[in-house]
This record gives sequence, C-alpha cells and structure tokens, in this order.
Amino acid sequence: MLKAFQDALSLLVQLDGAVLGIVLVSLQVSLSALLIGTLLGLPIGALLATEQFTGKKTIIVTLNTLMGVPTVIVGVLVYLMLSRTGPLGAWGWLFTIKGMVVAQTLLTTPLIAALSRQILEDSWRVHRDSFLSLKLPPLSRFKWLLWDCRFSLTIAVLAGLARAISEVGAVMIVGGNIDRSTRTMTTAIALETSKGDLPLALALGMVLLMIVLLANLFTFAVRQIAEHRYG
Repeated sequence: MLKAFQDALSLLVQLDGAVLGIVLVSLQVSLSALLIGTLLGLPIGALLATEQFTGKKTIIVTLNTLMGVPTVIVGVLVYLMLSRTGPLGAWGWLFTIKGMVVAQTLLTTPLIAALSRQILEDSWRVHRDSFLSLKLPPLSRFKWLLWDCRFSLTIAVLAGLARAISEVGAVMIVGGNIDRSTRTMTTAIALETSKGDLPLALALGMVLLMIVLLANLFTFAVRQIAEHRYG
C-alpha cells in the first residue's frame, strides 16, 4: 500500500500525461454541466420561491425526487435519447463529451433548483411586501432576490459541483469511458482499481479530493468575506 501511494505521488509530481488528460476531461464535463445547471436551476428556484401557479407543488416534489434519483437511470435515459435509433441520434453525441455534459446537466439542474428554492423562499418571506409594494415585474424580482442571496446560493452551486464531479454511472453509460476521449476521474478510478493499477487510481483520487477541497475552501472564504463586509 505504501508503494502504491509513493507511485501515485510520483505520477502527480511528474505531471503524468495520462493523469492530466483525464483530469482535463473531468473538469471540462463537470464545469460545463455546472454552468448550464446553474443558469437553468437558479431561475427555476426563484420562480418556485416567489410565484404561485397551478402545478407548483408537483414540480417541487418532482425536483426533490430527482435530487435522489439513481444516476444510472439518467444515464440509460440519455443513452436511449442519443442512440442512433433515438430521437436525438442524428446529433451524434453518444460517447462524446457533449453527451456526458447533457447527462450531468440533468443531474445538477434539479439539485441546484431545489436547493436554491429553499434558500430563496426564506428571503422572499422577508422581502415579499417590499417587492410587491414596488410593483416590480417577476424578472426584476428574480434578479434582486438572486443578488440578495448570492452568497448563500454558493452552497447550492457547490452541491451541484459535487454532484457533477463525483458522478460515475451516467457518464460511464453515455460516454463509454473511452481512453483519451471520454474517460473521467471517477470512471478511470473504477476501471483502474478493477485492473489493479492502484497508483493511477490513487493519483486521480487525490486530485479529485483536492478539487473538492479547494471548492469548499473557496465557498467558505466567500461566505466569510460576505459576513465580514455585510454582516
């Protein structure tokens, strides 16, 4: 075990090409999915937090359900949609990074939307009378509410990042875990561990933990600065 850790550290110190390639693919897929999921999820959360309409409770229950849906189910559904016989087969996105982004976006969007709704709903209770008295249109209410809760919403975005970057099942099904093409850190760790290549698996695991740690530290720093500046 000690030898495996030493070899893993050696791969990281030497900036091994295989490790770097896998890390870059993971970041490309996860950050793209996180960006799209944030752009979709935050407005949905704001809409559900501030507006009353028929079917709202159904949407909330659906989002909460999707937060815990097994990722392999999402992977299978996306696979069927993108396969040659599927409705989106003409796009040619199966076993590509674009297809993996689609799968991860479907995982991150409900999570960010559900968490942001809970955060924004609390703020809406405080500011509701002020916004209604000013007769602000819905889009303006969404904008100001999101801005007011921007630091608290980093938790929802961080949760989306964790959901995306730690995903295995969906990206393995949709991406195919193709070497030097669609292999991510999580799928590579699963493959290399089963093959007995522990140094590479450990090296990728260390990088994955470091990314998550840095994201948490960044979120914590942002919240601390916000509390210090705005109280």
